[in-house]
Amino acid sequence: MAAFSRYVGIDYSGAEMPESSLRGLRVYYAVGESVASEVPPPPSPRKYWTRRGIAHWLAERLVEDVQTIVGIDHGFSFPQRYFEVHRLPPDWPTFLEDFHRHWPTDAEHTYVDFVRDGLAGNGAARTGNAAQCAPTPRTVPTGKCPLRRSTRPLDFADPCPPHHDAGSMHPHPAAR
Repeated sequence: MAAFSRYVGIDYSGAEMPESSLRGLRVYYAVGESVASEVPPPPSPRKYWTRRGIAHWLAERLVEDVQTIVGIDHGFSFPQRYFEVHRLPPDWPTFLEDFHRHWPTDAEHTYVDFVRDGLAGNGAARTGNAAQCAPTPRTVPTGKCPLRRSTRPLDFADPCPPHHDAGSMHPHPAAR
C-alpha cells in the first residue's frame, strides 16, 4: 500500500511579484499510481500560474482529508553559515519570520528587485555571500546556491541577496 494517495509537484520561481503570471511556475498532480499531469492555472486573464495562485490552490488541496505529499523545486535552502552570521537559530519558523521581515516579497506590487534596490523591506540586512554556500555549489561550477544569482563559478560571483520569495508560500499571518 502506498504511503500517499495524492502527489503534487511544483516547479517554483521567485521572479517578479506574487501576482505575476510566470511561464516557469508549473503544477503537476497525480492520484494513486496514475501518471502525473500538469494542472492548468485557474481561469483568469493570466496565461500562467502566479505564486499567490499556487499557494491558494495548494492550501485548498491540503485541507482535504487525503494523504498528500508535495514536492517543490526551488532553491530555498540556506547554508548553516547564513544562520550563524545573522545569529538565527536553525529552525524553519524563526527563519521564515526573519526572512519575511527583511524580504516582504509577498506584498502586492512588490518586485524582488524593489527589495534588492532598498525600496521595500530591508534586504540589505539579509544579504548573503557566495562563500557561505554548501561545499557542492562552492566547488562545482554548475552548482546552485540561493546566495548568488546565477550558476557562474563562485570565483566570479558577487555577494548578492537571496532571490527567492518566502512570503507567498508560507503560513505567515501577513500572507494573503
